[in-house]
Amino acid sequence: MRLEQITALVLAAGLAIPSYWFFWTLAGGGGYDKRGVDQIPALEKTILKEEK
Repeated sequence: MRLEQITALVLAAGLAIPSYWFFWTLAGGGGYDKRGVDQIPALEKTILKEEK
């Protein structure tokens, strides 16, 4: 691998990682951790009630 290729990869990673981090930060992150109980679909609520 030539020096130019290594430099391009390091530069691309250096720009991509903060871009994704900022995007997910501004987008609120999403994911299952932030989902409240009231946001679970009705079918899942029914299943949870039956298990109790």
